[in-house]
Amino acid sequence: MEQNNESNLAQVRHVVLVLSGKGGVGKSTITTELALALRHAGKKVGILDVDLCGPSIPRMLSMGRPDVHQCDSGWVPVYTDAQKSLALMSIGFLLEDPDEAVVWRGPKKTAMIGQFVSDVAWGELDVLLVDTPPGTSDEHLAVLENLKKHRVDGAILVTTPQAVSTGDVRREITFCKKTGVRILGIVENMSGFVCPHCSECSNIFSKGGGEELAKMTGSVFLGSVPLDPLLSTSIEDGKDFIQSFPDSATFSAISSISQTLLDSLQTA
Repeated sequence: MEQNNESNLAQVRHVVLVLSGKGGVGKSTITTELALALRHAGKKVGILDVDLCGPSIPRMLSMGRPDVHQCDSGWVPVYTDAQKSLALMSIGFLLEDPDEAVVWRGPKKTAMIGQFVSDVAWGELDVLLVDTPPGTSDEHLAVLENLKKHRVDGAILVTTPQAVSTGDVRREITFCKKTGVRILGIVENMSGFVCPHCSECSNIFSKGGGEELAKMTGSVFLGSVPLDPLLSTSIEDGKDFIQSFPDSATFSAISSISQTLLDSLQTA
């Protein structure tokens, strides 16, 4: 198993965890949009969806439930395009019924994550984004344990502006420090609401909590992504927002975050 782990990740240049201390902050959305932005920047990207109880990324990328094939070195990831520039592996591909609940105890979840990390034949990737469930529990420790043979560049933390969310992310920062994971930066999601008629951004959920948290903890603030109906519709329909709305302010925000991330990875 350890040999597979090392060989399957040998051609992966950077590994980035996407974390949040709280559910519902749009972590999978940020993971998906960052992956698309990186792909449009000419990078080969992979997404490892280890949110076992809520595997939403296949739908966000309109992947359905394709058959997962195996090769000599393990599972072959599912590619979203003919150029094989965006690869995905998710528990959602392995469930017989999309409405099936994953009712597993810790050891079974840990074993599955071990397989996901070790047994996916990613091939050559510039960046592998690991979408994790909320919290700081078994799944996160299992990911780190199984990635210990391979360098993890760091983590992006996703929060919404409210204090109840930033408080949970503060605990996630503590988790990163205790486990030796570099914090690449904080993203404030749902930072204001973009009016679909006039494009004005209103701060209905408050604003600035993520940036303030970054200052308080000495972390990099990667940027803010507003609550944008165009983005929400793209995610629901499994369409590429980055390609569809290149003139939107939300596109600029996501592109800026992805570029800052790339710059940070160069110094990791």
